[in-house]
Amino acid sequence: MLSVAVGSVRVVLDAVVLSRGSGVTVAGFTCTDHGRGWSGPEVQPDVRLVLVHGGWFRRRVGGAESTVDATAGYLGLPGEEEQFAHPAGGDRCTCIRIAEPLWRRVAGERRPAPAVYVDARLELAHRRVLAAARGGDAGFAVVEELLGLVAAVLGGGGRAPADPARAALVARAREAIAAGDPAAGALVPLAGALGVSPYRLSRAFTAELGVSLTHYRNRVRVGRALDRLEGGEPSLAALAAELGFADQAHLTRTVRRHVGCTPAALRRLLAPVSPGPRTPPPAPPRSPRGSPR
Repeated sequence: MLSVAVGSVRVVLDAVVLSRGSGVTVAGFTCTDHGRGWSGPEVQPDVRLVLVHGGWFRRRVGGAESTVDATAGYLGLPGEEEQFAHPAGGDRCTCIRIAEPLWRRVAGERRPAPAVYVDARLELAHRRVLAAARGGDAGFAVVEELLGLVAAVLGGGGRAPADPARAALVARAREAIAAGDPAAGALVPLAGALGVSPYRLSRAFTAELGVSLTHYRNRVRVGRALDRLEGGEPSLAALAAELGFADQAHLTRTVRRHVGCTPAALRRLLAPVSPGPRTPPPAPPRSPRGSPR
């Protein structure tokens, strides 16, 4: 447990190392922060792929700010000066630290964008890494799953030029969807709540994240389904109703479209991995635009 003062706020970081070896360290962080101030500058010596699985926070690098949540992680590079803020309280995330020599061997000369759109297949790859880490096989299982994760991050294309106003609009829309705001149930009321036209909101989403607003909303619902399936949810019909799908078949079609396999297959894929014979990982994700404390 690490306690750090940020102005008049005390940030509590509970860090658990899940796996270490072969140039890779996988750690889970739980951050408790009830303030809105920015942390002091931090500079890290290695590559960090950070993916969130609970809550959200803000990150600032070189004056540019971004919202980090389950649908948008980040890739931190050595020497960057970064700061963090937690307007909504705490969060839970996974930090995968990759030693520079290993990163160079895996990524080569490619330099992906620091912001990572986390589609459902990338989220599944993240969960597979965690399952491998719980299995205790750092030298093989964790590194093998990590390679799939890095391939997903490197596989995405570029994005439209940066636009702070557009980014802020999309961040507000994402927060409304994540919070289950009643206005976020459809495009027109969501645009009205944000004070923009439906056309502008739709175009902003596609330009900023590379996916449509409809696709993004379904991706959030699929992420919630992954949570429940990982926890052993026994009834797909009840899960479909709770998440707002028309029926179990609608849930299954949507999950397969986003992840590449059925909810039943996901239960097996998300089971803890033990050393020895293992279920082959799914094919590397194909995101229209991919990109990753």
